[in-house]
Amino acid sequence: MQDEMAQLLTDLRGAKDFEAAAAATLRRLQAVAQEAVASSRYAARGRVLRGIVHLRPGEAYRSLAALEVGAAEITDASVGTPFFTSATAWRAVVEHRCAVSIDVNVGTVQPHAPNAPVTGDPSLAGFNSHESRQRFLGRHATHVCVLPLRTPGGDIEGMISLEADCLAAMGQDFVWLEAGDRLQLLADVAAPYLARLPQRPVARPEVDEFLPVVGRSMAELLPILRVFALQDETILISGATGAGKSRLARWCHERSNRRGKPFETLDLVTVPEDLQMAELFGWKKGAFTGAVRDAPGSVARAEGGTLFIDEIDKLSLKAQAGLLHLLESRSYRPLGEGTGERQADVRFIIGTNADLHAEVRAGRFREDLYYRVNVLPVRMPALQERQDEIPLWAQYMVNRRHRERSPDGHARLMKEAERLLVGSPWPGNLRQLDNIVRRAYTLAMVEHADASGELVLHEKHVARALDYEQAPGARPLPEALRAAAQAFVAEARRRNAPLDLDLADAFRGMVLGLAIRQVGRDEGFKLLGRESLVKNRNHHKALKRELEKVDSLYKALGEEGSPFSDLLSEVEAV
Repeated sequence: MQDEMAQLLTDLRGAKDFEAAAAATLRRLQAVAQEAVASSRYAARGRVLRGIVHLRPGEAYRSLAALEVGAAEITDASVGTPFFTSATAWRAVVEHRCAVSIDVNVGTVQPHAPNAPVTGDPSLAGFNSHESRQRFLGRHATHVCVLPLRTPGGDIEGMISLEADCLAAMGQDFVWLEAGDRLQLLADVAAPYLARLPQRPVARPEVDEFLPVVGRSMAELLPILRVFALQDETILISGATGAGKSRLARWCHERSNRRGKPFETLDLVTVPEDLQMAELFGWKKGAFTGAVRDAPGSVARAEGGTLFIDEIDKLSLKAQAGLLHLLESRSYRPLGEGTGERQADVRFIIGTNADLHAEVRAGRFREDLYYRVNVLPVRMPALQERQDEIPLWAQYMVNRRHRERSPDGHARLMKEAERLLVGSPWPGNLRQLDNIVRRAYTLAMVEHADASGELVLHEKHVARALDYEQAPGARPLPEALRAAAQAFVAEARRRNAPLDLDLADAFRGMVLGLAIRQVGRDEGFKLLGRESLVKNRNHHKALKRELEKVDSLYKALGEEGSPFSDLLSEVEAV
């Protein structure tokens, strides 16, 4: 065992990315599992098939890597290969916080812990869904060992599943319990590397009408989403309001086997609780006061296609029970319909900006429904975490609005206007950015009555549009500072090398630069309590020092220049 660990550690230390670490880990685990099969009574009838690393910190998937036994390289998720994710396996690992063995044919889940009960029965109640079991069997996997990826702090940030084919062991112990300690020890050694190493750079993805802008963070997420899109299991998209969850849901639909079929959206924020069941399932004439005719619900309208249910945390407990029945049985009954149920051929995508697990603990969301919708979870990054996308989205929004007004005209943002947008906080995400761009576009149009030529949005137009955001009730300064700190830490975690804390000093320069942009150089210093520097004529030197810090931050992030590079050039020329 020491030799196995030493070899794995050597391979992991040499790994430059998640994919290399996953390949090294899976090869070692497969070797141990194959050795256990070869020395068991199933030697002639059992075989290890594959291993899959599921990295899902904070519940949401970040990376997937599969290695077939005998393969030289891991399977590339970006080509749409049939990766398999299992809500049954994940639920068991999280609940028991240890490795588990799954007998697919019998439908039992056995934790690798002393005196832990075996769950499931011949009716396959141990499985999260019928589809989950069928997908295992479709891959010829009769027995699965699931190992938690535990960080040194004890958190579970993913799992490794090993799949084997051995019909002879149906209803009996396979080799997983015997080899479990060795397998788990190797998984524990690999966990910190798998959780912290960056993914391999992905090729710049193609953009389209459904996702016209893709930055670095989204480019890393899209390979997983392509895989998820091709499955019929439920996708759960979490993320802040306005971040683009509905657009991402439509993108998944267009890359699924259901493209060309209906795509229906049900935003529960707009539906009163007493009408949620009716909106979901439809109703018959006379089912309730005001039901003057039959009406199909969202499920019926989405038949054959995809139903995106947004803000699922707003669903009442009564409606949750109805949705749970629909997800379990794929059948439903419209309100007021007497007997019998209708079958639903619908793929579900769920959106939320809430922590559903916390909602479960608070008793506001059913635990069984949570595990039904948390099958393929992904997290949509907030716009503040996708700053490289801000200028691209702004230009896209300007072009779209200008084409509506003047199909032959052209519109663009000046670099200074883009920099001002990048340097602004976006608590409202893409929705807020669209409002700002709409406002700035209108201000530019006021000065440019002839829309037949090129329309240019300058920094002053964006600045004035942003000023309207500073209304009563705007985000308090401590909250905004906390958001900036979160963005700094998020960037540090995404990088391959540490992000020097001293670069956070750039905030002073940004504040000073924005003040000068808005009220002028001397007045900007006075506004921020540095009038003495102006009186002593030392403010040029102070401004240069602060703006150099901003420039250093942008250089460290690989950006071409800071939003205040022109101010810095002016000061340096003095």
